[in-house]
Amino acid sequence: MAAKLKKGDTVIVLSGKDKGQKGTITNVDPKSGKAVVEGVNMAIRHTRQSQTSQGGRIPKAMPIDLSNLAIVDKNGKPTRVGFKIEGDKKVRYAKTTGDVIDA
Repeated sequence: MAAKLKKGDTVIVLSGKDKGQKGTITNVDPKSGKAVVEGVNMAIRHTRQSQTSQGGRIPKAMPIDLSNLAIVDKNGKPTRVGFKIEGDKKVRYAKTTGDVIDA
């Protein structure tokens, strides 16, 4: 299946404890169907101090399911993603506005 959400996309969370928050996707794992979004679904990780890094309680963004994310269109609203052929290339477009996402 083609990737509807990719690294670098600005997305909004549709459900869960972080509902309504916006962020940028830092990485996507298509096999598990999850993505890590910057500043969303944060968890505290306790790390031991070492010679290279300071220890303590460090916040870390945890993966969130792709079904709970929607890409943000140019109006700032969540939208679904569709595919169409423009010329000889397959491109993603926003279903609400019809604008091409990645030209």
